[in-house]
Amino acid sequence: MTPRSTGRRTTVAVLACALALTALAACGTSTAGDGDGKQPSAGSADPTAPLDPKTKLTLSIDCMPPAAKAAELRQWKEDVAAFGKLYPNITIEGRSTPGQCLEPPRFTAMLKAKSQPDVFYTYFTDLQQVLDNDGAEDISAYVTPKTVPALADIDPDVLGVLKRDGRLYGLPTSNYRMGLLVNRTLFRRAGLDPDNPPRTWAEVRAAARKIAALGNGTAGYGEYSVENTGGWHYTATLYGMGGDVVGPDGKAAFNNATGREIVENLHAMRWQDGSMGKTQLLKWGDLQKQMASDKLGMFLAAPDDITYMVQQLGAKYENFGMGPIPGGAATLFGGNDYMIKKGSSPDKIKAAVAWLNFKTLSVGKGQFDYARSKADGLPVGLPQPAFFTGASKTADDGLKAASATMPVANFKAFMDNPVPGKAEPPKAQEIYKILDSVMSGVLTNEKADPAALLATAEKNVNQVLANR
Repeated sequence: MTPRSTGRRTTVAVLACALALTALAACGTSTAGDGDGKQPSAGSADPTAPLDPKTKLTLSIDCMPPAAKAAELRQWKEDVAAFGKLYPNITIEGRSTPGQCLEPPRFTAMLKAKSQPDVFYTYFTDLQQVLDNDGAEDISAYVTPKTVPALADIDPDVLGVLKRDGRLYGLPTSNYRMGLLVNRTLFRRAGLDPDNPPRTWAEVRAAARKIAALGNGTAGYGEYSVENTGGWHYTATLYGMGGDVVGPDGKAAFNNATGREIVENLHAMRWQDGSMGKTQLLKWGDLQKQMASDKLGMFLAAPDDITYMVQQLGAKYENFGMGPIPGGAATLFGGNDYMIKKGSSPDKIKAAVAWLNFKTLSVGKGQFDYARSKADGLPVGLPQPAFFTGASKTADDGLKAASATMPVANFKAFMDNPVPGKAEPPKAQEIYKILDSVMSGVLTNEKADPAALLATAEKNVNQVLANR
């Protein structure tokens, strides 16, 4: 997971809909259907057969937007109504919570209790836990070019993280790739070109020095080092340089020349250049505050950090841009998806696939209806979700640009130089916690020994991996 799982992104809190709300308002209930959730009254057990429009069943789905997100909830209800016109006997029962869709402790408890809804929300990193608890259906036979017309245009790297032994267990709803987020105002003040962000760490270091030279407490580059976020960023940096955290042999693979180069570079930027600022031990949210207030020039991030800075911190979209992750060998990617509860009937699986195709996988519809989002005051233009390729990507990019609420040209360097996505390592959060000590050590202690920090981390990570 990413810091979205530790702060910004994180398990499905599947709770009953609030009793004080009506069924439609709280649960997004569709048209007809008896709502009993029992076996469908029509249909076929053949997974290749299309869903019979006469099929009658109730489908419970979590991560319905809460009432606090009025525009998103209104769109959910509109999509439920539109889906109901195609399948008038399918009742969509939405479930939501006020906070995150997914909170790890509740998610784990839900899986163990087998209490997840029919269609449940997970992060890409959750597949093994779901399978360990026998929680999801193998939907391979149900997902075809007929049921998901854009299937051939979904990034195989994204589908790959939802597969195990060649079997598909989920469908994506969003994804992201890490890149270098830049403050365009500070770049211009420092005489740098914000349309051409640094592509190597040597260029990052040089640009950071120029930005820090602006003074007034401005830092050129920022980094995390606590609450698992330091290890997360170390991993992202290592991927960009062609390294790995865990090797094919299942052991730690970062205590090498590439891994040391990262730590030594940060040490030099922090203590020799003075381009990272004096305040350290930062976590997710801290760097965003610095950048939103024009006190930070660059940091590694996912595109939706920008939305957070605009919506929560009062920044302006036009002040930010992105480039590919320095090094460009690979980039840490993640996202979220929906899975279908183990034990679901064939028609319930078909209905779930039909809903997900309509809501999350169709260009110009559901979450990709950008004209509607613009009219509802929601942001349009960020380079995520970005799981389409081929003709679907071309069409989606065109629709997004036509309704953009921000200058999409600011992300051109990021979009025009795609970097292969690479999934997070096994036991990611435990490993990230250990690697935090490397990041915090080098950023808070001028006399820190990078080699010693990495050797200790290697030993501790191997202990974690040995207990898999």
